[in-house]
Formats: sequence, C-alpha cells, structure tokens
Amino acid sequence: MVKKDSWFETSDVMPMFPSLVWKIQLESNLHEAIDADILLALDGMRQDGPELAPGQGWQSDQDLHRLKELRDLVACIDQAAKSILRFLRIGYDAFEITGCWATVLPRGAAHRAHSHPNNFLSGVYYVRTHAGADTINFHDPRNQTGIIRPPVVELTAENTDQVVVKVQDGTLLIFPSYLQHSVDANTSAGERISVSFNIMFSAFTENLSKPLW
Repeated sequence: MVKKDSWFETSDVMPMFPSLVWKIQLESNLHEAIDADILLALDGMRQDGPELAPGQGWQSDQDLHRLKELRDLVACIDQAAKSILRFLRIGYDAFEITGCWATVLPRGAAHRAHSHPNNFLSGVYYVRTHAGADTINFHDPRNQTGIIRPPVVELTAENTDQVVVKVQDGTLLIFPSYLQHSVDANTSAGERISVSFNIMFSAFTENLSKPLW
C-alpha cells in the first residue's frame, strides 16, 4: 500500500502471473546421507573416464531416479512435488519423474540458459557447492519486457530480468519447466555437483490434453 496522498484515495501494486521457485533446505543428517550415496554412485560412473579439464563439464545418463542410491532423494522430490501441486490447486496429482541426471562442473565450466520442454516441473538438488560455485540464475520468461530497457538507478526485484539464487549442499529447488535458467562459470577449485530432474503428469494424453476451448 502506497501512502495516501491528497490527489488519490488508495493505491495498490498487484503482482500478476508470478513464476514461482520453491527452495527447500534438507535437514543436515538427511542430506549428508543422501549426498554420500550420490557421490558413491557417481564415482562408479566416472571411474573409467578421463579427469575433467577446466571448463569441461560432465553429465550422466538421465535415469538416475531408478538407482537405489538415489531412492531417498527421489522420496524427498516426490513429497515436495505433491506439496507444490496442492499449493497450486492442481486437480490431477498423478505424476512421475521423466528424467534425472547428474551434472559435474569443474573450474571454469558453466551451463548456458535453457528450459526443459514437455515437462511441468523441473528441479535441481545440490550435492557439492563451494564459494564461487553456489548460485543459479533464473531469467525473466516474459520476452516482451526486453523490447524497451531504460536505464535504472538500482536493480530491484521489480525491474531486473535475472534473479540469482544462492544455494548450498542439501538445497532442493523446484520450478516451472518453462523458466529459463543458467549457471555461471565455476570460479572455485572444487567441482560443483548437482542432480537435476523433470516431472510430468502421468498418462497426460488420457487425462490432461483435452482442448481448453
């Protein structure tokens, strides 16, 4: 509410059509056990591969959600997704993970802006972060806002086209799959290790693909 002035009675700023990002920090004992299992699985996948050069990233296959080492993480993702669907008042709550993969970014490696088409929700869980490798960028999905970009005297949540979210080991983020995101180059000496995933409604064509007209 803006302070009342002499020439108007009331004034409100009404946020519309928000793009929501859910940030969940797992309890330390839980995420430490989950992280150890994930790192053990990734060590097995990478043991015969070459050491990553600076600037060169690595990604696993996209079926990690089927591994026993990730069952506790999958359980956390399922609980979070159910809560989000309730929050959004979604009337159909059968969903499944359509893909789950690990990303390792050594020093100098980055991830360009992208989204995850043909999914409803996407997310990322952080296994190893370091100072200089502990953020993710979310980009304004409203393309029309870039047509006119006047200079601003201060960046705020209301005038920026990018939001930087700080994360740490054990952070779980879930967001709409349409929301573009990117990762800046790792400036730390350690590897940035994360597990990403996509979620889609089960039996979509039978239940949700009816025309809305």
